[in-house]
Amino acid sequence: MNGSVASSRRIRALCAFGLLAVAAFGTRATAAPIEAPAVIEIRVEDAITPVSSRYMIEAIHEAESAHARALVVRLDTPGGLDSSMREATKAILGSEVPVVVWVGPPGARAASAGLFITMAAHVAAMAPGTNIGAAHPVGIGIGGQLDSTMVHKVENDAVAYVRSIAGVRGRNADWAEDAVRRSVSIESEEALRKHVVDLIASDVPELLRKIDGRVVQTVSGVDTLHTAGAVVREFGMSSRERILSVLSNPNIAYLLFLAGILGIFFELSHPGAILPGVIGGISMILALFAFQTLSVSFAGVLLMLLAVVLFVIEIKVPSHGALSIGGVICLLLGSLMLFRPRYGEPGVSLAVIIPAVILTAGFFVFAIWMALHAQKRRPVTGREGMIGEIGVVVDEIHPVGRVRVRGEVWIASAETPIGKGEKARVVSVDNLRLVVTRVNGGVSAREV
Repeated sequence: MNGSVASSRRIRALCAFGLLAVAAFGTRATAAPIEAPAVIEIRVEDAITPVSSRYMIEAIHEAESAHARALVVRLDTPGGLDSSMREATKAILGSEVPVVVWVGPPGARAASAGLFITMAAHVAAMAPGTNIGAAHPVGIGIGGQLDSTMVHKVENDAVAYVRSIAGVRGRNADWAEDAVRRSVSIESEEALRKHVVDLIASDVPELLRKIDGRVVQTVSGVDTLHTAGAVVREFGMSSRERILSVLSNPNIAYLLFLAGILGIFFELSHPGAILPGVIGGISMILALFAFQTLSVSFAGVLLMLLAVVLFVIEIKVPSHGALSIGGVICLLLGSLMLFRPRYGEPGVSLAVIIPAVILTAGFFVFAIWMALHAQKRRPVTGREGMIGEIGVVVDEIHPVGRVRVRGEVWIASAETPIGKGEKARVVSVDNLRLVVTRVNGGVSAREV
């Protein structure tokens, strides 16, 4: 009875621990709930992906529910996915709370998709030493580029979208069109002169002082900003979003995919190893999940899988290295083609691809060498393992006698008589009888 109670308590404790872990996984790195209206700040410092767009949308909802004075978005992005950018800009345009986009700190940029998000803000600001623009859409089609008709369609669609956003906010629509059509980019001072942004601020406190008293138009009506001296609360990503954001990095997704291929290959070639299969399976699932948030080329995936197939075939059908060379080429091309960057979204770095391809190719080449070496190795067990062994004649073989091989006495036969105490080499095995021949001179083989 006591054991049952103790077991029940352990189960309840584990359940409670699990619930706490789940709760912690979904929590955000935020301060205590705000009692008075304040300014909420978020940081978007990477490519615009479904994770970052969802983060911005949730921050807008948080600002609305907390009746915040404004939402400040610290933006530093090379661009990102068109679909994610449009989700973010729609949320900003439809926000009841003023959204202030600040391209900072110094050295930051709002390139490509970042331009659209900055243009959509109720207040657009930049730090000194930052730049904005270079928003020409980049798409990938058959052969690596869109055909000319699709290029014009995508470009015209992006131009119409950015002009509509600039028109809503009263900003320079002509320059925004040039940023899309001609990929022009300008620094903060020029952006202020051309009325692309509203002001320049070195940091967030200065930004809040400069926008204090500014009148903006939200979907709820005219709103006057009161931000001077306001409390700033950071609205961080949840643990889940941080993990998804890391996985959305093309370099991480690429390495996970490679680890998945290697782990599964090793498990299939060495059944029962377990650990490589577990690690490979987890890595492959995480990689496939990351692929959902990235622009993946199926041609790149197929080339990488073909590389593995060629390496495996090399083990079964030796081609003097031809299949291995083909596998390395497929692996390299597949790695280069795996992702299709759009709107400035970064792809896999060559600094990651080259070492990864070399290490992966080296792994498979070593595995192939070990397999070929094992195939050429002389058998040491069974009937084949007996052939070539040297034994000592126990009873004269004439034509049948007995011989001691590997510490065991066997019945043996020979074409010519072999006297007791002489050495004999096994030439074949006939059921349980050895066929031997006399050994003349020195013996280099194993002698038992």
